[in-house]
Amino acid sequence: MRLYLSSFRTGAHTDALVAMTGGRRTALIPNAADGWPADVRAGLVRRDLDDLGALGLDVTLADLRQPGTVRTLADYDLLWVRGGNVFMLRRVLADSGADTVLLDLLRDDALVYGGYSAGGCVLAGDLTGLAHVDDPGVVADPLMTGLGLLDRPFVPHVRSPGHPETAECDEVSAAYTAAGQPHWALRDSEVLLIDGDRTELLR
Repeated sequence: MRLYLSSFRTGAHTDALVAMTGGRRTALIPNAADGWPADVRAGLVRRDLDDLGALGLDVTLADLRQPGTVRTLADYDLLWVRGGNVFMLRRVLADSGADTVLLDLLRDDALVYGGYSAGGCVLAGDLTGLAHVDDPGVVADPLMTGLGLLDRPFVPHVRSPGHPETAECDEVSAAYTAAGQPHWALRDSEVLLIDGDRTELLR
């Protein structure tokens, strides 16, 4: 299993992402931002396309709400899952069946999963603590369980002045610490890298 999970955007270790991926075929999954105004969503997705294109990747927008998109995921070398609302993302993954497909692809090491913020958060087993940052009410019947690929919760944007969610993320991290709950707490620019048996927090 190969994961490149950034706190914000592509992070400060894109050389590791390119080396891990090998191929260039990349699917950008935008659905964590589905609850935002269309013009805001479009602008931020454009920024993600530019970020990934600047790395020499061949990027296709892969909206999981579009019929047939899930069946194409195995055609890519890298799936890049952008940030937004983790409960929105989780609902779309479940409704489209992409969660099951992703688990199979990653367990077969068929591709790399990369992403940031909600894109990393959704891989943990328990999403409950993130309700302090993201509103579960953006979807009907929100799911509080993630995909369970990480051994602990993923908390982005901690101690990251300038990010609008840093205060709330700091509070989530502090609550986990007080409860004795191990978690991945990442500042913006940091990356959690998992490559087979290797797990490393790149600072």
